[in-house]
Amino acid sequence: MACSAAAKIIHNPLLLSSSRSAEKSDSGCKILGPSSFLGSASMSKKLVSVNKGVSRVSRRSANVVAVSSDVVKEKKLKSSSAASSLLITKEEGLVLYEDMVLGRVFEDMCAQMYYRGKMFGFVHLYNGQEAVSTGFIKFLKKEDCVVSTYRDHVHALSKGVPAREVMSELFGKTPGCCRGQGGSMHMFSKEHNLLGGFAFIGEGIPVATGAAFTSKYKREVLKENCDEVTLAFFGDGTCNNGQFFECLNMAALWKLPIVFVVENNLWAIGMSHLRATSDPQIWKKGPAFGMPGVHVDGMDVLKVREVANEAIARARRGEGPTLVECETYRFRGHSLADPDELRDPAEKAHYATRDPITALKKYILENNLASEAELKAIEKKIDEVVEDAVEFADESPVPARSQLLENVFADPRGFGIGPDGKYRCEDPKFTEGTAQV
Repeated sequence: MACSAAAKIIHNPLLLSSSRSAEKSDSGCKILGPSSFLGSASMSKKLVSVNKGVSRVSRRSANVVAVSSDVVKEKKLKSSSAASSLLITKEEGLVLYEDMVLGRVFEDMCAQMYYRGKMFGFVHLYNGQEAVSTGFIKFLKKEDCVVSTYRDHVHALSKGVPAREVMSELFGKTPGCCRGQGGSMHMFSKEHNLLGGFAFIGEGIPVATGAAFTSKYKREVLKENCDEVTLAFFGDGTCNNGQFFECLNMAALWKLPIVFVVENNLWAIGMSHLRATSDPQIWKKGPAFGMPGVHVDGMDVLKVREVANEAIARARRGEGPTLVECETYRFRGHSLADPDELRDPAEKAHYATRDPITALKKYILENNLASEAELKAIEKKIDEVVEDAVEFADESPVPARSQLLENVFADPRGFGIGPDGKYRCEDPKFTEGTAQV
């Protein structure tokens, strides 16, 4: 990405208190201080580090890039063609809107069903963060993999898992994507290459790294035509854990086709990100391992989409991993068991005004990509899909008791399977001779 005097500097709202100023490298490129990042209109063309002619000391800092939809739009508006000023087509806009509305309406329904006693255990909702899931996952192919967290319902929906299957899983019913055994935090779908939600923070990152290694192994060792990419989603609270650093190192070392997506909603349960991290700028950890680090406004699906497009394409081209920090906000407590009393009401009110769905709807209408009636039709359709999912889940059967130990061990009874395919422990002669043992 070329350094330019015209490049727009955008300040990170997380770090407005920082007073460090930008310094200049030997090449004339700006090495950004911790309170700002570079918004580039050329991001969609190239996401690479600026290190030619830059001193060894400054190379890591020069690896930081980010995107602003405003910058992209500003540049494109100079074109004589009105159509070229648009960041998305009508078809793309409607796909994005439908996916984000599905995520929001589905999660709102989950809250209702939880409080009615239809769901059990912890349920973590995604409200407010829809721009991240939609912005990234809608660029994937079916063969690409997604690894999620305990806040995984919307990632599953964006990846194509039917709402009926996700809701049934939340209800603990047999038609669920994990046959009712996974519940809220453990969504999985082999068909859609959703490799799981994970209850513990950070435990999905090694799985995602392994999936990316599989893609590289297929292509380079088995000589298969494989360009599959893996997305690893996780939160800001994960970024101080060992698995995160180990996997960044491994992915950069082997140039794995993976994008590490940090959904920084500013809070790790009740701990403020600013209080828990020595350097709150998570994207800076990318250059430390030799990969691009990107900061983007996670409340704007168009900005997220701009970054996602190049990061995924870069991985697909075999150019290695990217670390993307999406600064976002959850509109509900950590889980439905959280009274959400620790966050400042003013902070919550501020982010409520930046609702990503409202922002996308405004962009679509202002640019005449679709009419109010078309968007209302999508909202009506989603309401019906979610209502149908609830009815289907409620009427579906619970798993049989015999299913309890399935998918726990290869042999759930722990005694092996005989040549006839039956469990050895079911053989009447199985216990003969045990008295001598």
